[in-house]
Amino acid sequence: MRLSTRAQYAVRAMVDLSLYSEGRPVSLKEISRREEIPLNYLEQLFFRLKKGQIVTSVRGPGGGYVLARQESAIKVGEIVETVEEQLSPVACLDEGDRSCRRGARCLTHTVWQGLGERIKGFLDSITLADLTREARTRPAGGGDNEKGVCQPTG
Repeated sequence: MRLSTRAQYAVRAMVDLSLYSEGRPVSLKEISRREEIPLNYLEQLFFRLKKGQIVTSVRGPGGGYVLARQESAIKVGEIVETVEEQLSPVACLDEGDRSCRRGARCLTHTVWQGLGERIKGFLDSITLADLTREARTRPAGGGDNEKGVCQPTG
C-alpha cells in the first residue's frame, strides 16, 4: 500500500513550513523552491490544509502561510486525511463504496479494517513537532535534498 504523492508532498510542505516559519508567514514560492514541489500543486494542497484548519493564510506583502496551531498539536494523520480523498487499504472500506457484495459475510473484512486502523493509529502517533525536530537534527545533504526528506517517485 502506498500513500499518494499528494499526502507525501503535504507532509513535506508542512515540515518545511514548521522549520522555516519562525513566527512569520512563509510563501508557497519559498516552500516550492526548497522542496521542489510544483507551485500549482502546493496551492491545491494548502487550499485543503486551510479548509482543514491546519494552516492559516496571511495576505499582503510578506504574506504566506502559518500553522493554525502549535506543531505539537498537529498529527501527521490529520495532514494526510485532510489532503487525501480516501485512506483505506482496500476499496471496499471507502465510504460509499459498494464493491464488496458479501457485506458482513466477507471473511477478510476485519483484516482490512484492522490494517486501516493501525495505519491511522501510527500516523496519528507522530506530530509535526516530531518530524520538525527530526529534520533539525539531520545533517545537511543527508538525503535526497538539503534536509534529507524523501522525494516521491510517482
